[in-house]
Amino acid sequence: MQSPHDPFVRVRGAREHNLRGVDVDIPRDALVVFTGVSGSGKSSLAFGTVYAEAQRRYFESVAPYARRLIHQVGAPKVTEISGLPPAVSLEQRRSTPTSRSSVGTVTTLSNSLRMLFSRAGDYPAGAGRLDSDAFSPNTAAGACPSCHGLGRVHRTSEELLVPDPSLSIREGAIAAWPGAWQGKNLRDVLDALGYDVGRPWRELAQQDRDWILFTDEQPVVTVDPVRDAGRIQRPYQGTYMSARRYVLHTFADSKSQPLRAKAERFLASEPCPVCGGSRLRPEALAVTFAGRTIAELAALPLSELAEVLGGEQRDETAKVLTADLLARIEVVTELGLGYLSPDRTTPTLSSGELQRLRLATQLRSGLFGVVYVLDEPSAGLHPADTEALLVVLDRLKASGNSVFVVEHHLDVVRRADWLVDVGPLAGEHGGLVLHSGPPAELAGVAESVTRRFLFAEGPPAAHEPRTPSGRLEIGPVTRHNLDGLLAEIPLGALTAVTGVSGSGKSTLVGEITEELPGVERLVTVDQRPIGRTPRSNLATYTGLFDVVRKLFTATDEARARGYKAGRFSFNVPGGRCETCQGEGFVSVELLFLPSTYAACPDCHGARYNPETLEITHQGLDIAGVLDLTVESAAVFFTDSPAAVRSLRALLDVGLGYLRLGQPATELSGGEAQRIKLASELQRVRRGHTLYVLDEPTTGLHPADVEVLMRQLHGLVDAGHSVVVVEHDMTVVAGADWVIDLGPGGGDEGGRIVAEGTPAEVSGAPGSRTAPYLRRVTGTARPAGS
Repeated sequence: MQSPHDPFVRVRGAREHNLRGVDVDIPRDALVVFTGVSGSGKSSLAFGTVYAEAQRRYFESVAPYARRLIHQVGAPKVTEISGLPPAVSLEQRRSTPTSRSSVGTVTTLSNSLRMLFSRAGDYPAGAGRLDSDAFSPNTAAGACPSCHGLGRVHRTSEELLVPDPSLSIREGAIAAWPGAWQGKNLRDVLDALGYDVGRPWRELAQQDRDWILFTDEQPVVTVDPVRDAGRIQRPYQGTYMSARRYVLHTFADSKSQPLRAKAERFLASEPCPVCGGSRLRPEALAVTFAGRTIAELAALPLSELAEVLGGEQRDETAKVLTADLLARIEVVTELGLGYLSPDRTTPTLSSGELQRLRLATQLRSGLFGVVYVLDEPSAGLHPADTEALLVVLDRLKASGNSVFVVEHHLDVVRRADWLVDVGPLAGEHGGLVLHSGPPAELAGVAESVTRRFLFAEGPPAAHEPRTPSGRLEIGPVTRHNLDGLLAEIPLGALTAVTGVSGSGKSTLVGEITEELPGVERLVTVDQRPIGRTPRSNLATYTGLFDVVRKLFTATDEARARGYKAGRFSFNVPGGRCETCQGEGFVSVELLFLPSTYAACPDCHGARYNPETLEITHQGLDIAGVLDLTVESAAVFFTDSPAAVRSLRALLDVGLGYLRLGQPATELSGGEAQRIKLASELQRVRRGHTLYVLDEPTTGLHPADVEVLMRQLHGLVDAGHSVVVVEHDMTVVAGADWVIDLGPGGGDEGGRIVAEGTPAEVSGAPGSRTAPYLRRVTGTARPAGS
């Protein structure tokens, strides 16, 4: 039994995912960094084992009723963990984005701001004091009744609904209407109502056009359908719905994403005319503090909001409330997020920004004796911002907490008190703890891939920048913090766009479109998920599963039974297990406890029925093939050129450790991005293509970065162009051209501070990127700069 004074968390027999019966001792009250190549098992150890066990113990301690209200983590596969304090997890994964969630709500700044206006605001003469809820657009008391607290309304117009007025209604003039029978029904109803559906739209009277498009009436008439292809159709009662009503109804209520997307094309979003986009009722907007409404203060960058609040000399109530607000703002600005405004919605934030906001909230919580488990807190951070992050991690530790961090950024790794290096490689070739101890001692661990990068001697080999084949002009761009910015991207080159968080990098790169002269084909590879349900996976997304199903369909046994390709899909009836409908697991309802998931009792997680699993290809059934890693599958499918092409592309971007059937919901943003890149790489490319990647090295070990960059440089060598938004200075040093934005974030950014070759930018005065680039390239600062 462990002594109560033992300062270690002791893990014995960890077997989560690819961990191979790992035993490891991790010190408490320390900054512990978990390293290893992507897929080595470090997250399985930190999150899947240590954090999951802490959560499990917490759930056991709460009342059964309360347990039902909390999402429960399954018990990890581990023999024993001792010395484990309560844990708080701060992962990269975002919850479902909503326009009602903002920087203010995540950090609870909104609560404090509302309290300030309620208790210390300047009210109009004769007005009664408002409760703090009246200053929230997310409550019935505060929300503008016109836009329901969203700040924007969706409107449509004749120009949007009828893009070609030379067409008649019968010819499809009302483009917003649905297709197939539903659209024909609406045209027949109009005909029955006496409108001329055969005349060009522009020749109809304006009064008729307005009624057809915008009426809220829904008349019911008897429709006598015209004979259609010899079929006799009986008269029926048809209900009319105007084009506007149909579009708004579809956009608001349809469960079909394609239908909602189509409806959105016929809508223009604009600020609510009643509240001017402020989202609040007039009574709340009549109250001011420091001469501004709550909406005006919430729109300020946090650094500017602090200046406004700090300059106010008020009564004791206002002093207490502003002091609380300033303390909360200080923590957020410390993490390099002073450019964000409280009203900035969370869907517009990167996962790194969101994680740091949550981190700022934890710093204010005053907890101690807790294990914080963080997932790459440096993701999306410029090296200058990483220094601020390290100060915050030190503060968490100094408050009496343990900080366990899964991280690839070498500056964070070097700051660790203790290093747990997992490997040696990914997937089934990983899952072992190679080193658990002070970082300096990793130098003696020969099998560690991390060692080579942590103790690198001298700068990397110099890269000779390519000569561009042309230039692509972007702008002038006026969006977010860019104000009339003009930029030039060299073609036939690899361009890195750099700058501190919030300097405008993603905004600038987002302006690259296929309409620009010089772009034959544009491929944007982002980090959005490749699917939102477990039914979407690596094999289905890349098209590899189509190839696999055809191979199974072509077997003698499948042909003899008359099985078609659909038989081997787990998404449709026929070959799948109907007990779990191809999911592989079932939900188990427990009395007084939350629902839990268990392997399907019939197929035991295989997803298919026994008859389908009787068909084998080279000794494996379809479920066995889905369980192969990409690396194993490349050997298994040697005789199938189509399969090999897909698998080779996945291997080339360092994803050999993923299983073919790995659900999309289990993939990180970086993995999703590399799967998309692999899908592009396997295509036969004709003509010049411009590839745009937003932080492609997120979540990658330096060894995986090398693999990825070989691919990107290979694309440029093949005559294409690549643009990356990047913070990894080794990547920037290997680029042909650098565009550095800044000098700061938000209002202090949005300008090109420096551009040129990496060597030129490393010597640019006023660039916050330059000193970090010099550190990597080993160049001296030019004299006089």
